Amino acid sequence: MKIPRHVAIIMDGNGRWAEQRGLPRSAGHRAGADAVSRGLAIAQEFGVEILTLYAFSTENWKRPAAEVGALMGLLVEFLTAKMPEMHRNGVRLRTVGRSSGLPEAARTALLNAVSASAGNGTITLNLALNYGGRAEIADAASRIAADAAAGKLDPGKVDEAVFAKYLYAPDLPDPDLLIRTSGEMRLSNFLLWESAYTELYVTDCLWPDFDRAEFEKALASYAGRDRRFGNHA
Repeated sequence: MKIPRHVAIIMDGNGRWAEQRGLPRSAGHRAGADAVSRGLAIAQEFGVEILTLYAFSTENWKRPAAEVGALMGLLVEFLTAKMPEMHRNGVRLRTVGRSSGLPEAARTALLNAVSASAGNGTITLNLALNYGGRAEIADAASRIAADAAAGKLDPGKVDEAVFAKYLYAPDLPDPDLLIRTSGEMRLSNFLLWESAYTELYVTDCLWPDFDRAEFEKALASYAGRDRRFGNHA
């Protein structure tokens, strides 16, 4: 089976999963964190090289303060508990987004984990935190403008290839496959530039229930597609 090199996932449905069971939303987020560990192991088993997960968007700050606080605490807990195992399994952790805007404890735990795993090379787990696709493009444009003003860049030579070098992770290839759980048919401001020719797969499965069978369905769907990148046969 043809395996995508880079898989991105919009992990949606934690809240609905909890509501269906009469549980607080925090229970859904905790179940979602367990699904992250499960999904990472499955991706690694199938030979996926990069797994990018939409963990916290720039819009998520609008949620109730208690829920945001619980999410940040869960991030610290996840990194503390899971990094030793991920390190043993050769997982390299990276992050994209405005990480400087995260609470200090979350930012410190994240940067420490990124630094500690920098030498690993079996699979890259790329967490999109305080991330927005429009914010990424705006930040890239800002850095381009600054370099142009400083005389480091000729504005007339800014093309798509040059622009891409100013994105958050210019060394990573664009996603081959983007999976969205919970059945919503939208990108939700995720990897807008990078997903120009990414294959999309949407499942009604809520993220905490996303398991090996669901991952295999997504991979099988991808394997059966003919990627033309805008070219017509």
